Amino acid sequence: MNCKSGLLTFVIGCLCAITAWAQDGPKIKYGKITKEDFELKGVTLDTGAHAIVLSSIGSSRFESDGKELRLVYKVHTRIKIIDKNAYDLATVKIQLYKGSNDEEKLQNLKASAYNLENGEVVETKMESKNVFTDKQDKNWVARKFAVPAVKEGTIFEYTYTVTSPFFSYLRSWEFQGEYPILYSEYSVGIPEYFDYVQIPQGYEKFISSKEVTRTTMTFRSESGGAAGPTNLTTVTPAVTIYKWALKDVPAMKEEDYITTTDNYINKVEFQLSSINWPDQPSKPIRSSWSKLMEELMKDENFGSALSNNNGFLGDVVDGLVKNAKTDEEKATAIYHWVSSNFTCTQQSGVWISRTLKTIFNSKNGTTAEINLLLVAMLKKAQLEAYPIILSTRDNGYTYPFYPLLSRFNYTVAGVNLGDKFVNLDASDPMLGFNKLSPQCYNGHARIVNEMATPLDFQADSLREQKFTSVIFGKVENGMMEGSFQQRPTYFESYKVRKMIKSESLDDFFDAVRKSFTGEVEISNKEIEDLKTLESSVMLKFDFKVKLDNEEMIYISPLFTEAFRSNKFRAAERKFPVEMESVFDEIYSFNMEVPEGYVVDELPKSAMVKFNEDEGIFQYLIQQQDNHIQLRSRVKLTKANFAPEEYPSLREFFDHIVKKQAEQIVLKKKK
Repeated sequence: MNCKSGLLTFVIGCLCAITAWAQDGPKIKYGKITKEDFELKGVTLDTGAHAIVLSSIGSSRFESDGKELRLVYKVHTRIKIIDKNAYDLATVKIQLYKGSNDEEKLQNLKASAYNLENGEVVETKMESKNVFTDKQDKNWVARKFAVPAVKEGTIFEYTYTVTSPFFSYLRSWEFQGEYPILYSEYSVGIPEYFDYVQIPQGYEKFISSKEVTRTTMTFRSESGGAAGPTNLTTVTPAVTIYKWALKDVPAMKEEDYITTTDNYINKVEFQLSSINWPDQPSKPIRSSWSKLMEELMKDENFGSALSNNNGFLGDVVDGLVKNAKTDEEKATAIYHWVSSNFTCTQQSGVWISRTLKTIFNSKNGTTAEINLLLVAMLKKAQLEAYPIILSTRDNGYTYPFYPLLSRFNYTVAGVNLGDKFVNLDASDPMLGFNKLSPQCYNGHARIVNEMATPLDFQADSLREQKFTSVIFGKVENGMMEGSFQQRPTYFESYKVRKMIKSESLDDFFDAVRKSFTGEVEISNKEIEDLKTLESSVMLKFDFKVKLDNEEMIYISPLFTEAFRSNKFRAAERKFPVEMESVFDEIYSFNMEVPEGYVVDELPKSAMVKFNEDEGIFQYLIQQQDNHIQLRSRVKLTKANFAPEEYPSLREFFDHIVKKQAEQIVLKKKK
């Protein structure tokens, strides 16, 4: 089973599952801290934790402010600091959205720290001077505050309310995070005027409930101006109250070979699907992908600029394509011009904040700005080009069945060349034509066109191969000589190019030399195809390895390419294994037994399969007369593995590590 398919199945299952409410949460009140609260009796979640979240409770309700309906979001969090490594928790950031005519407001903010001094609880309240405002862009403002007097052993808490006129922004809730949580609860009251899609996820089992009740709301309106009479309207809508909770939640630990832990923490998100005002037809909100794409193409901060003539691009584009004989040559010329002439200022984002002409003239921009300019230039050359929105691996999955724009964080370009559709990211000058970073291979993406064409950027489709050849030669003056030649994978080549650009060729080969065990000399250093960005590079060099003992020579035939340790160290794993690509590493080793030596020990050949046809490890070695030849291959046919496959995957790499550690032993003739 594909691990992403498993995740989506799990999410759908969560949508259908409502279990009975098992217990109430802890009855904590703001400011009520006792000496016993500092003792944490019976808490065994994580003895190495730097902090413990004692309680985190949130709610969202729709309330009348007298004139309008508002979303009211309340938070009360209490945390105990164990040591200084968790002091950052005492600085809190609250994101607030600002529209063209209205904005979210932060209210009722309080924070206090509590310390035990001489056996008594001492409270230190936060002052208003500890609250700061950070404007991030035209739509987002962050309010930050720092809780004072926090030290090892401190308990601190904060509470606040956010009132919002934006019904589409019903806030999500995370029940799990970097630190263990004793209790986390979120309740949402949704009146009959709104329908939301609920998207819970996670591996811990929710306690949840659903209750239907009614609430009374009164609205005041004035007729005939400020001096006129006041009209009062009272409504009593049905309200469905959903509640989710988790108790004794373990901390989410980072693991190797995982896209992001955000894909697996317990949380719940919401998407407004319709508004149902009384005596009016139900109004769908972003009910389809095609509707969302239509909105994006009309948005002045995204697609509307692409529908303009953009005459300022004409001369440059005409000059770039004048000698091109095919559409692919046109697209290649435009792509390389943009990628080599523009500097990326931010490697993320969907929107643009400047006009295409301003971006063009400044020769810099965000990923979205550079790639939307690329789309405009391709269109100017009469090519069928489109923006593509996606979510990078570290940003988390998108859901193909829900048009959630907030899930996307990256914009690239696509161009139809007749027999193939090419994906481009001109914001990275080290990427070749039709190449995207492995970070982009995170599943579901969308072409921003009328059909909202889905794309599937799976890591399983990235097939990376590496070829390495090592030849050992003569022994002379206490040194064994040899030559090394390697065609790394494309993305290893990408890293080579970046390192050489930021440092130098000598620095790169110095790092190669240091990767050897023992004293090594490197000469005749060469890298081919360094500027051919569409292909892998070729590394070549000769080497001399100093021998520790000329009487007995121990040779590790896998040289620097051996798996020195198992990639998968943990005995158990709860989450999928998500590699960046499918890999296939082929290694060959040849040597003539040096004059005056005989083979004392030679490893045996071996072959191990993973899941019959999903992976193979070959270790084929033979000696003919004085010639030793080895061929080793490690190949997997997929990049993603479900949690239940982990034990066999770990065992597979155990075999590889043990076998590749075996040595050839040569003994000097007597």
